[in-house]
Amino acid sequence: MSRNGTNKLDGQRFPRVVPAGDSAILIELGSEVDPEISSRVFALTDLMRDAGLNSGLEILPTYRSVLVYYDPLVSSYAEMLDAVNGVIERLAEPANVKSSLKIVEIPVVYGGEDGPDLPFVAEHAGMTEDSVIQLHSETDYRVYMLGFSPGFPYLGGLDERIAAPRLKTPRVSVPAGSVGIAELQTGVYPNAGPGGWRIIGRTSLTLFDVNSSTPSLITPATEVRFIPVDHHD
Repeated sequence: MSRNGTNKLDGQRFPRVVPAGDSAILIELGSEVDPEISSRVFALTDLMRDAGLNSGLEILPTYRSVLVYYDPLVSSYAEMLDAVNGVIERLAEPANVKSSLKIVEIPVVYGGEDGPDLPFVAEHAGMTEDSVIQLHSETDYRVYMLGFSPGFPYLGGLDERIAAPRLKTPRVSVPAGSVGIAELQTGVYPNAGPGGWRIIGRTSLTLFDVNSSTPSLITPATEVRFIPVDHHD
């Protein structure tokens, strides 16, 4: 990958800038889930937010791209495209991004009523429940994006030995604070609601507060560390 962020992968050249409807522009920075690509996504997001391109601007980072919404009554597509390309030109390789990431520690009660799928995950992995807990809690997970429900973090870095399939039939209601596994990802349900991830534990922390100036405790471009505890405070 070059210093300006352009690479060539599977015949596709990145960054790739394309229209997304009549009021958004999508900037793709890669074609896979990768820590380096994620670092570039958040570096570009910061640059876009600091650029003051449009009064109706909204910027959404994803695993491998940045979606820029704009007000077509304020700026035309051609004007926004020029502005976006100008910001992309300023994108440099984020230096030592990982070491500067804020770590959010989440206390978790694993198993039992709080983690009804822990026995399945252990059996699927061919190991003990304690081994699953150890592997799950010894990793610092990168927050790639928020989605699905307000404040729900998609966390990358799960040890592949404890990867587990989603439920065939999602639960109607998953308690707030539930910690789950789905394939090679883990995440936390900030609010009660339906879900199909394998629930292995639960935290009593309030992860999303709509009345707060910063509603989500977990934010993109941070890391999450799960801390095993015996009981909820």
